[in-house]
Parts: sequence; C-alpha cells; structure tokens
Amino acid sequence: MADLKVTIAGVTFENPLIAASGTFGFGHEYQEFFPLSTLGGISCKGITLKERAGNPPARIAETPSGMLNSVGLQNPGVKAFLEKDLPWLSQQGTRIIANIAGNTPAEYCEMAERLSSSAVDMIELNISCPNVKQGGVHFGTSCAGVEEITAQVRRYCKKPLMVKLSPNVADIGDIAAAAESAGADAISLINTLTGMRIDIKSRRPILHNNTGGLSGPAVFPVAVRMVWQAAARVKIPVVGMGGISSWQDAVEMLLAGASALQIGTVFFSDPKAPLSILKGLNEYMEQNGISSVTELTGGVKPW
Repeated sequence: MADLKVTIAGVTFENPLIAASGTFGFGHEYQEFFPLSTLGGISCKGITLKERAGNPPARIAETPSGMLNSVGLQNPGVKAFLEKDLPWLSQQGTRIIANIAGNTPAEYCEMAERLSSSAVDMIELNISCPNVKQGGVHFGTSCAGVEEITAQVRRYCKKPLMVKLSPNVADIGDIAAAAESAGADAISLINTLTGMRIDIKSRRPILHNNTGGLSGPAVFPVAVRMVWQAAARVKIPVVGMGGISSWQDAVEMLLAGASALQIGTVFFSDPKAPLSILKGLNEYMEQNGISSVTELTGGVKPW
C-alpha cells in the first residue's frame, strides 16, 4: 500500500480525503455506509455563534452536473456542537475540523476562542458570509476584507487556522496571498459559485432565496484552475475542493497544487464515494511507482 498520509499545518491526516463542510453534517448519517475513520478528516457543518434555522424552502435545486443550495447555515450553534456533537466525533478516529461562520468579526473571534480549548484539530474560517457592519459586503470578496477578518480571528485562534476562500472574486491568487499574509496556516478552496435557476412555468426563482451556491462536477474545472493559481502564490498548504467525484479528479486536483482534498456534493449521489476514491488513488500510485501521495502535489507539467 502506498503512503496516503498528509500533514496540513502540523496536523497529520491518515489520507488526503476530508468531508467538506455543509454536505456531511456532523457525520452521524454516514456512519452506516462506512467507518468515519475511513476519511482523513471531517470538516463539520458550518457553525455559528447562535443556533440558526436557515433559509425557508425551497433551498435545494438540482442543476446539470451539480446542485444549487441556499440552506442558510442551518446549525445548532457552537454551544450545542461542543456539548453534543464534538464528544461523539472525537471518538470516531478521524481528524475534526470546525468550520465557523458569522456576520461580524466579534462572532468569528468568540467562536475561535471557544473552539481553541476544545478537541477539534483545526478551525476552518468560512469567509463567504456577509459582513453586516460593512453593509453586507462579503468578508472574502476583497483582499482588505480577507486580511482584516483573518488577522482578527488569528489573535483568538490557538488551533491551526485554515481560511476557506470564495471563488466569486476577481483574482484568487491575490485573495490567497492576503489570507497567508494575515496569518492563515492553510487555505481551502473553492467554496460554491453563485448561481440561479428559474421555474419557467411560475416565472419565479426555484430557490426561495433567489440565488444559491453551485457545487458538483460542473464547477470542477474552475476549482482546478483556482487551486493551481492559489498554490502558485502561497507557501502554506492548499486544500482543494469543488466537484471532486472520482479518484481521477482527486489526482488532478493534487497535481494542480492541493496537499489535501475535500469532497462534498458527491456524497448525495454516492455515499460510499470515499471508498472508491481511495482505492483508485492507491492503485494509481502503485502503478506509477509513487510511494507517497505528497509526491503528487503540484506535479502538473506546464507547457
């Protein structure tokens, strides 16, 4: 067997596959399909300071080669996560990443501080949220916004800090560099692209929130390009995601510059996807004489 271990910001994962936030909940529903220790890690559903009910339905829509979601960060809040979900997760034999979201820097900082004294292995900063103090402009859409929120959270976060980047920006390389300069230990990308569907009979948007986040195979080429661009700009590890559905996708994303991978939407069509991805990845490495998965990272050969 090839060596699938990867280390991100000082945290060692048994393999590079991490369940992406928002698609895996807190893992309870998937344990009937495979032991959660099969995964290198789990990025938990986005947590906010207080419990959130999320957006009203309809908030999921199928699209060609993907899906739109406007769930609205439905979650039980950080207190419930720490008291109910994390103790169980900590016994599953995999790395735990707490994904945090908020509408003000103070909310992010308070969560980072509380989670820093918990059993989570890493904190993932979701900056695709509207900053209510800045008129609703998303934290992650400008270099200044990324630097500000990352620097503030960095002061309170004692765990390795990974910043999850939005693709809805002009230059992902500049955004990645801004996160690194403000103290991020790693970056993850891409978050969902903004999309929309319309019911031609009612002439209303299919989603109650009008727009939503596009994920799935449709976004994979965009994700590969952005991971490649970001990896070329930073020295910190890059965790790639966005439409990874097969072991071939996994290899491609690693070659683009990812040190680890997050998989998400594929769980809805194939709950056992990690098993086939890991099997195929291992066989590819053995057939090509690759002893460690780390040898693939950034291995693309430019023209």
